[in-house]
Parts: sequence; structure tokens; C-alpha cells
Amino acid sequence: MKMSFKSLFQPAFLVCALLLLTGATTKSLVIRFLGWQLTKYPLPLKKPLDKMDETALSPYIVNNKLKINNPDVLATLGTEEYLQWILIDPEAEPGSPTQYCSVFVTYYTGDPDRVPHVPDECYVGGGNIRKAAFEDTAALKRIQDGQEHVQVLSYQNVLFGSTDDTALAGIQEFYVSYLFHTNGQYSKNRTETRRILGQNFLSKYSYFSKVEWHFYGITPFGRIYPDREEVVQASERLLGVLLPVLERDHWPDWEAANRND
Repeated sequence: MKMSFKSLFQPAFLVCALLLLTGATTKSLVIRFLGWQLTKYPLPLKKPLDKMDETALSPYIVNNKLKINNPDVLATLGTEEYLQWILIDPEAEPGSPTQYCSVFVTYYTGDPDRVPHVPDECYVGGGNIRKAAFEDTAALKRIQDGQEHVQVLSYQNVLFGSTDDTALAGIQEFYVSYLFHTNGQYSKNRTETRRILGQNFLSKYSYFSKVEWHFYGITPFGRIYPDREEVVQASERLLGVLLPVLERDHWPDWEAANRND
């Protein structure tokens, strides 16, 4: 059905058009009055993740630095800012299920609507079975104004089942852990990360970084994996070293970026 030219000047049509125009104008004025920043700009890292100072991770030793060479995989990841390293804990006994740790850190900025990738989906897509998920905590010791205080961080600890030819038995269970650093604060899961991103009205910047890790050991018979208690203990030690390095050398200073804007 075609609308006639005369119908454009009917009172009902004119009223609707006026209401829409008024609504759009009012919305724009309200957003401007409140100082909301709906367009987000990239906030660069202090230093690229893959340029991390290896010695700063002591006592851990960097055993391998992995690179993603497949352009399709990199495109799916959605960023070129990442670090994928294998660390060795020299204080762990040979064959310990926490002797090795795979660390995967990614960084995204400028897009407030991006959906963070999480192991819950990525590992299942790789043929593993998600068996359970837990929320665990790590207590990080901080020194502030000469006083020591403890910051308790929550993170996701996801249990997967996998058929691994290098394992002692056919079906192996292993944990993959992760948390986020979002607009200057830690977030324990994807839902909380989305909430922080969605409530970021006053800054013209936006970013999040995912820190993902899992432990394993190597024996003459194949890989072995820690149980949940061992993962929690080893994670607290790892995060106490890794996160301060990311905060100091890599992640943006959120307060300074917004203060200097």
C-alpha cells in the first residue's frame, strides 16, 4: 500500500512525527546534560602484553612463549593484544600437577558491546566436556602507605573432562581458571564484566582484560592435573605474582586516564 502525499499532512501523522522528533531531541539533550559518553575510545596498554618482563615473574620461569599464527583463530580471538606463556614453578617437585602453568592474557578496548570470550564455551568447542564450575578466591597481599592489607579476589574455576592421548588414563579431568580486569577493577565472571561495561556512562574509554590459567604436570606416562584444592593453592601464589606485574607495567591507569581527560 502506497502512502499518498496528502496523508503526510494528516494531523495524526504530524503528531507522531513531532513526538518522535521531540523524543530524539530530548534524549540527546538529556545525555549531554548528564555528561554521558556513549561513544567509547580505545585506551592503550602501558606496554604490550607480550613484552612482559620475564624476570618480574620470579620465581616462575618462562618455559615457552606461544604465538597464534592462524589468522582465522586470531580473528576469532578478536584482538592482537595477548600473552600466551607456559610457566614453570621451580619450587614444585618434578612431576607435580602444578609444576607447569599455561597463562593466557588478552586485552580488548574501545568497544563497550563486545562479549568476552570465556573457557566455558571455548573449551567445549574444542571437544571437551564442561562438568562443573566453581567460584573460588585468592588473597593477594598488598602494601599501601607502608601497611600490609589483603585483597580477596574471586575467580571462576571450571572443571572439564577430556580424552587425552598423553594422559595416564583415557578420560582426564582438569581445571581452567579465569577472571577479568575491567575499567580499573577486577570482575569475577562475564556477567559482572558486562555490568561494569554497561554502567560506564561517564568515561569516554572502555576496556577489559581476561586472565586465564591452568596447571598441569608432566610425567613419563603423560600429563597429570591437580585437584580443586591444589588449583586454589597454586592460583593464589600465581596471581600474587602475575597480577601486580600486569597492574604496574601493562594495564592502563584507569583513574589517571579519566582524570587527565
